[in-house]
Amino acid sequence: MEPASREHLIEERRKHMLEQQQKLKATTSKIKHKIAVISGKGGVGKSTVSVNLAMAFASHGHSNRVGILDADIHGPSVPKILGLTGQRLQIGNQAIQPVLGPLGMKVVSMDFLLPEVEAPVIWRGPLKITAIRQFISDVVWGNLDILIIDLPPGTGDEPLSVVQFLPEMDGVVIVTIPSDVSQVVVKKAVTFARRLGIPIIGLIENMSGFICPHCGTKTDIFQSGGGRKVSEEMGIPFLGSIPIDQKVSENSDKGLPFIVADSASAASKAFMGIVKKIENFLKNREKQNSAASIA
Repeated sequence: MEPASREHLIEERRKHMLEQQQKLKATTSKIKHKIAVISGKGGVGKSTVSVNLAMAFASHGHSNRVGILDADIHGPSVPKILGLTGQRLQIGNQAIQPVLGPLGMKVVSMDFLLPEVEAPVIWRGPLKITAIRQFISDVVWGNLDILIIDLPPGTGDEPLSVVQFLPEMDGVVIVTIPSDVSQVVVKKAVTFARRLGIPIIGLIENMSGFICPHCGTKTDIFQSGGGRKVSEEMGIPFLGSIPIDQKVSENSDKGLPFIVADSASAASKAFMGIVKKIENFLKNREKQNSAASIA
């Protein structure tokens, strides 16, 4: 390649990257709060927490101003829990129109692009990173009060990419279950957030004991206190525990967030207590940002 051609190619790439950065900034500037939900391992109910967190905000005076990004490229499950399986993203004029969910929620997921539910996504890192960037910058999110990002398990390409594309993220919510293996792995998620300079809103212990639907007795199937113990050891807030409830799984399979389908259950009441703590975190963050801008 001639030197002039090489320089031209480099310049074109630089311009393209600058345009992408400007587009990303323009889109995210309209989103007031951004929260990522992460876990060290799979199978802890992270997507269920993400969906119900989004639903809680949408029902607390933020109708039509809540978005949820399913950033799990290989195993998207948000559409299933929201009853949106089979919907499609509308793409045109270099823009992506999100799928509208309950209470006007804007939803984006890889599932909305697959030809069929069973189709796997066999992609390497660069393609996944490109998809996530487009899911953030090319989607017509509009003016949102909050965007919930459901990240895949672990600390690989997808979580790292989201953090890099959203450096002004308000914080992360970490989900775990009270098992020895989960306690070990969740510490990696805490370290991941700290090394990248992301505020940790707190830790949720899911599947924390089984409450008998007949007698109300609580049985610790795994163990108890694991999430709180990790929070104390790592010096992060403990947001609360959500008990195992058969109806949570049943409602999720039916596309019904459990806080709406069974608001009187112990799981729903525990979850709403967690939501209140997250709301307080965001309010305090707003005050701090306002004070900093005045100073």
